[in-house]
Amino acid sequence: MTYNWDWAIIFCTSDKAYLWYFAKDDCGHPYLDWIVSGFGWTVAVSCAAWVIAFTLGSVIGVSRTVKQPLVRALATGYVEIFRNIPLLVQLFLWFFVVPEFLPKTVGHWIKGGMPLPEFWTAVVCLGMYHASRTAEQVRAGIESIPRGQTYAALAMGLTPAQVYRYVLLPVSYRVIIPPLTSDFMGIFKNSSLALTIGVLELTAQARQVAEYTFNIFEVFAMATVLYLLVTYTVVNVMRVVERKVHIPGTITLQDK
Repeated sequence: MTYNWDWAIIFCTSDKAYLWYFAKDDCGHPYLDWIVSGFGWTVAVSCAAWVIAFTLGSVIGVSRTVKQPLVRALATGYVEIFRNIPLLVQLFLWFFVVPEFLPKTVGHWIKGGMPLPEFWTAVVCLGMYHASRTAEQVRAGIESIPRGQTYAALAMGLTPAQVYRYVLLPVSYRVIIPPLTSDFMGIFKNSSLALTIGVLELTAQARQVAEYTFNIFEVFAMATVLYLLVTYTVVNVMRVVERKVHIPGTITLQDK
């Protein structure tokens, strides 16, 4: 297939800020600015959602390992509900359906008065969806720790809460760094679904530029490179972190 690649179209801008390099005529649209703006929103949505996913997922993961049956049942119910409903369906439910079941004033504020309702809806939805996955990782990390450590901590006089705080969670987080890294990358990639409710993240902006310029291959190639750049950077940074906090006797990337 013969295709004339025109990378310069992405860098066209009304103020000709980038034209000195490409020697192109003014195309009238700051397409690079659109891509950069979309990338910024993607990072913002992903990081904010990860804070919710990690915090809530840790609480639910711990709740799945406690002795109280009711607490375990509620935590299990959360995981099964949020993990088994498609993310796109959850986005639509949070954005279009949930406000209708709230008090009228609250619903109107969420839909029209709250700043950036699309952004916050995407953050909450992504955070709660991935919290169900993070919870399973935390649960698996805790249950992978030999019971002897728990018994030893209790024998030293620590309360159950202190056992989780000072023994189980610090060790389990170090063990589950690889799946937690994968989960963050999942949030980063799943943030592209936020375009369906109006968030102008990277994929949405790439679609807009493609519709304006008809240079589909160049625009989405650049978006792909940005996604790959972030995920590749995160993976390599977390590999370094994993080696730094490696617990002797467990399998890490160094042992493979």
